Amino acid sequence: MMDFLSSLGSNPYFGAGFGLFGLGTLAAALRKGAQLGSMLFYRKCLISMEISSEDKAYSWLLHWINACAASETQHVSVETVYQQSSGGKVSTRFRFVPGPGDHFIQYKGRWVRLHRDRDKQMVSLQHGSPFETVTLTTVGRNADYFSRMLDEARTMALQQLQSGTVVYQAVGHEWRQFGHPRRKRPLQSVILDEGIQECLVTDVREFISTSSWYVDRGIPYRRGYLLYGPPGCGKSSFITALASELEYGICMLSLSEQTLTDDRLQHLLNVAPLETIILLEDVDAAFINREEQHPDMRVAYSGLTHVTFSGLLNAVDGVASSDARLLFMTTNYINRLDAALIRPGRVDVKQYVGYCSDYQLKTMFSRFYPNASPVQAVAFQRKVRDRYPTDSISAAQVQGYFLMHKYDAESAIENIDKLLKKQP
Repeated sequence: MMDFLSSLGSNPYFGAGFGLFGLGTLAAALRKGAQLGSMLFYRKCLISMEISSEDKAYSWLLHWINACAASETQHVSVETVYQQSSGGKVSTRFRFVPGPGDHFIQYKGRWVRLHRDRDKQMVSLQHGSPFETVTLTTVGRNADYFSRMLDEARTMALQQLQSGTVVYQAVGHEWRQFGHPRRKRPLQSVILDEGIQECLVTDVREFISTSSWYVDRGIPYRRGYLLYGPPGCGKSSFITALASELEYGICMLSLSEQTLTDDRLQHLLNVAPLETIILLEDVDAAFINREEQHPDMRVAYSGLTHVTFSGLLNAVDGVASSDARLLFMTTNYINRLDAALIRPGRVDVKQYVGYCSDYQLKTMFSRFYPNASPVQAVAFQRKVRDRYPTDSISAAQVQGYFLMHKYDAESAIENIDKLLKKQP
């Protein structure tokens, strides 16, 4: 046996092979040790945070990085902001965010590795776009580091939103911000008949401030309002100004939308963003009074919407209806609405918003011409009534007339014949 081992030791091929085996074993051990050390370092010395594209903080973070660390990201993706005015004018601008892959940014004295991953095989059911995640990794053990980063991103996003009234539109099964925040409209800019505005604002504020009262008594914490009256009298304008006053957003939903179903309506009302007004405009266009509905009318209206009347009732006031909800509905023809829809519990406040009263004519005049005297406001009101004793005049018509005489109160009084003159 000893002779055999001695012969192997003197064999140069065996010696070389044994040496290679030893080097391979050592290399494998070093590689395994490096992997183990890397894993331990990653677990003990690094902290990571992952955010999916389904989370609101996802877009906040990308836009914050674009604003604060744009020079440190070399590979970017483009988001095109496209706007078209009612007159047809088109404006576009480009917004750059970190593209898919790895990026390194510096925050609070630390380097952060940002990895944006786009899954080409998974698609978001809400957005219809590829599912994405962003993973942030840095040295440390305390998650407060990322909390401060998210707080800054959130603050920046909310500052942009709070600069105006945010309008949401239903897309699929979620609410998405529609365009940029609208310029806030002062409540004083909407002139309703005397006492109406104050009454509605007081009621809404009381509802918002008494959530515990509803909870203590086991009453669903939601309130519904119906504003009805002729078109152009200020229903939608008041709701917009009210949202600005309360610093609420507006969720616009059309019941006549072809893709809207009972289930989708129920879901949308339940996932509406907090501190928003849900607005259902022209509800009479989707449903008509069942008691007065002629069989031929059922056929004519059947194709307008996929939402059933019972589905709407359940969404507004059913078992699965959400709490903490502020719902406004508008209609030009209240007599077309079914009594079941506007009963107490579904509609708690019904308010008529009609044609201009004498109070509105005088107040609107003073609003448009702050330097005019009260005597001129009364003169304008009397001249309107003398010239149009039987005509109904909407606030939109008066506003349009004032826009033709922006800076001349006397001209607005003297040319009253043109108030209801139809434009060619």
